[in-house]
Amino acid sequence: MIPTVPQPAFTKWCYRAYVTVFFVYLALPLTVVCVFAFNNSVFPSPPWNGFTFAWFFGTEAPFIGVFNERSILRAIGTSTFVALWVSGLAVAVGTCNAFLFVRHDFRGKALLYMLMLLPLIIPGVILGISILVFSSAIANTLEDATGLWFDGLRPGLILVILGQFSFITTFATLVISARLQKFDPSLEEAALNLGATRLGAIRQITLPFLMPAILASAIVSILMSFENFNTTLMLVGSDSPLTITMFDKLKQGSTPVLNAVSLLLIVVSALLGLLSLFFPKTKS
Repeated sequence: MIPTVPQPAFTKWCYRAYVTVFFVYLALPLTVVCVFAFNNSVFPSPPWNGFTFAWFFGTEAPFIGVFNERSILRAIGTSTFVALWVSGLAVAVGTCNAFLFVRHDFRGKALLYMLMLLPLIIPGVILGISILVFSSAIANTLEDATGLWFDGLRPGLILVILGQFSFITTFATLVISARLQKFDPSLEEAALNLGATRLGAIRQITLPFLMPAILASAIVSILMSFENFNTTLMLVGSDSPLTITMFDKLKQGSTPVLNAVSLLLIVVSALLGLLSLFFPKTKS
């Protein structure tokens, strides 16, 4: 609906009702998950048996809270480790990609840009399987040739990081490129005229201008890494990130401790998401 175009009252009412139902549809499942994180029951479903913090801080079975569940804490640590590596690599490569696509014209640029966007449309499962098959083929060839064991090319955290990095970098590139396109190159030229080197001008003028987008893309990369499941499932080894651990526990039988983990993830993701929205509005 276009606000400046006059609309009948019934059309406006239908539009508002649709928007309301849409957001209720999105928020209701999350609200139910959050509410039953405080249910004094071993089942994350009705009836309501009373309010409790046991699923967060409980220490006695079966009410072992998320902060005392070793497997959950270990998985959170693993996901944090993976997310920091993925975010750092994605931001570094994304910044380089942004300079490449915005500042330079070369033969095959359009093809290379399309290849950079390709991971966005490839299903995560297919991407994970492709990386797994490719790395396993390389590992088998190297092991046959050298007789050595290449653990880094087998399922594990290294492949998880590379798998997530392969598509999260695309998002970082797009965010940083959008900011770089707004930059006035004459500012760099002025710095060069004043005696700065090319690298010094980029470090002192351009990168501070890009910093809001860099920080925002880093936060988005961390959030995407934490929630990724499809690609990670194909590449995970013995050290499972949080999404895989939650999936394994769900297969064994869901308890409100998973609701508690979900509530914590919702809160942290919301805070980081708000923070990422704030950065692009800051002035360099």
